[in-house]
Amino acid sequence: MVTISWLLLTYKVPPEPAARRIALWRRLKSMGAVYLQNGVCLLPKTDEHHRRLKMLDKDITEMGGEAVILETIGLDPAQRDKVIARFNFDRDDQYREFLGRCAEFEKEIAKEIAIQKFTYAELEEEDADLKKLQSWLEKISKLDFYGAPLAVEASDRLRACETLLEGYAQRVFDAHDENR
Repeated sequence: MVTISWLLLTYKVPPEPAARRIALWRRLKSMGAVYLQNGVCLLPKTDEHHRRLKMLDKDITEMGGEAVILETIGLDPAQRDKVIARFNFDRDDQYREFLGRCAEFEKEIAKEIAIQKFTYAELEEEDADLKKLQSWLEKISKLDFYGAPLAVEASDRLRACETLLEGYAQRVFDAHDENR
C-alpha cells in the first residue's frame, strides 16, 4: 500500500473584516486545498505546499487568528481513497466548467463559419479566447494532484478546440487570398 501524506491546516480567524477571510479562502483554493469543514483543509505534502502554508500561518496570526499545520495520513486505504475522491471531485467541478467554456468556444466558431465571417479581427478574438482556455486548463491541471476522471476529456476537448481554430484560421486566410 502506498502511503500518501497530507498537510492539514486548521485555522480560526476573526469574522471581520470578511474580505480578509475570503482572501484567505481564495488563496487556499487556488493552491488546490480541499476543505473538510470550516477552517480545516488538506493539501498534498510537498515542499511548496509546506512553504506556502507556513506563510499563510504567519498571515493568519497577523489577522489576529490562530493556525496549526500538521502532517497526516489516512487511517486506512478507505480513508485515503475518500480524501483523494474529495480532491478529484473539486478538480472535476473545474473541468466541467472548463468543458462548458469549450462548448461555448465551439459554438462561437460554428456561428462565425455559418455567417461566413472570416475576418482577421474575429480570428484574433477567437485566438485570444483559445489562449485563455489553454491557460485555464494548465492551471486546473497543476491542481489535479490525483488524476481526476475528467482530465483526459478536458485535454481532448482543448485539442479539438485548437483544431477547430486552425480550420477557421485557414478559412480566414483563404478568404483573404493569403495562401495563393
